[in-house]
Amino acid sequence: MTNTVLTTSAGAPVADDNNSISVGARGPLTFDNHYLFEKLAHFNRERIPERVVHARGTAAYGTFMVTKSLKDVTIADFLQVVGQQTEVFLRFSTVGGGQDSSDYGRDPRGFAVKFYTKQGNWDMVGNNTPVFFLNDPIKFPDFIHSQKKDARTNTPNPANAFEFWANHPQSLHQMTILMSDRGIPASYRHVHGFSSHTLSFYNAKGERHWVKWHFKTNQGIKTLTNEEAAKMPAHGAQQDLVNAIHRGEFPSWTVQVQIMSETQARSFHINPFDLTKVWPYKEVPVVEIGQLELNKNVHNYFAETEQVAFAPSNFVPGIAASPDKMLQARLLAYQDAHRYRIGANFNQIPVNAGKCPVNHYQRDGAFAGMGCPVGHSAGDTNYANAAGHVSASNFYPNDRVGQGAPVPVPQVAVPPMPVLEDAWIGYHDQSQEDYYSQAGALFRIMNDSQQQQLFNNIAGGLSQANADIQARMLAQFAKADPAYAEGVKQALSKI
Repeated sequence: MTNTVLTTSAGAPVADDNNSISVGARGPLTFDNHYLFEKLAHFNRERIPERVVHARGTAAYGTFMVTKSLKDVTIADFLQVVGQQTEVFLRFSTVGGGQDSSDYGRDPRGFAVKFYTKQGNWDMVGNNTPVFFLNDPIKFPDFIHSQKKDARTNTPNPANAFEFWANHPQSLHQMTILMSDRGIPASYRHVHGFSSHTLSFYNAKGERHWVKWHFKTNQGIKTLTNEEAAKMPAHGAQQDLVNAIHRGEFPSWTVQVQIMSETQARSFHINPFDLTKVWPYKEVPVVEIGQLELNKNVHNYFAETEQVAFAPSNFVPGIAASPDKMLQARLLAYQDAHRYRIGANFNQIPVNAGKCPVNHYQRDGAFAGMGCPVGHSAGDTNYANAAGHVSASNFYPNDRVGQGAPVPVPQVAVPPMPVLEDAWIGYHDQSQEDYYSQAGALFRIMNDSQQQQLFNNIAGGLSQANADIQARMLAQFAKADPAYAEGVKQALSKI
């Protein structure tokens, strides 16, 4: 039997469709990942005009207040003084479903927070789970295709999802969470939020620490079973959030971080930049640093909730990226998606605009000048400095330095990142990583009722896949915990 050759859209054979090119197994991606970029760029343009993922959501404004200063580990202006407050905009969403889906699908929930700081907007673009299905972005379009409606029938097809998971054991940890009792939140007020990705802090001394963010709901976790969810109105979670804020019952979250030194990361027993894994609390404890409250509904859903554009690349001085491969790809993909979906000047839309002076040399494009950033006069077609003198020198360097033309600030530069190993640039296979231990540990802390829900939820969809896919999934469950596999097997036998 002759295999069909996988190619790029231009017809060139593809050498590897499972691994991006990186600087060593734990290092960052390189800019010669043209095939990865092709996949992501095309993926961002598959849907018009709704978001390709996180399409269905709701949002509100609020405040973040610091309860513990982080000035020793970061120069981030909004994390320096106990009691200081920062305006935020938080959007919740389902991930895989379109605008026509229900708020109560079994799906992760997006948890994206835009912090309007004095040094620009920082976007914490995460989910309600601490891990994700993948650790290499080259598989993200494929994964989402498996979750979306079947390409032939345009209806949901659980067999497609399990076929993907059977071929990608790295998904086991997140899939276990998704199929557990936490797979369907009762409301957006009753979910945790996580950066999921490893990010970085750096201080005035140029010292770097790795960090994970946690937002723990003060309302407590509440979930629904499949049967309970089926009785809920499709828009119920959105209505619940709007009504709660309207009543003055402002939902809130305790904000925590896990902080790991660069030295600790080098010898950590798991890859600290693997998005499919958590950092055990016993080894990297959480530290409370603040409180986040939502206290104002949007005025116009389309202008604010629908047009808000979160991007993991929206960093501020003191917060930066890590070698997390999934994060690295999102630094490109999200900005690219926004320019496609809502235009080149999406950051001039009021909900996206910084609440600080915005000075740059970008020009023209659709909707240029639609907003009025702080420090600029209404009607500016482009803006490059506080005086609005765009026509003087719309480039840098120029001869207007000292006369209002914006200049770089070297003091906020991210510290250089060392290569953590004697790395070779190329495809680094991750299929032999341990994707089972943490899924097994999660399974073992579930009580009997939670485990039975897990078995039944998995069996409901897995029963629609063929025998080979079922066998491969059971093998994965057995590697996590033999009781996990046996429970699913028994549930399958009753369908």
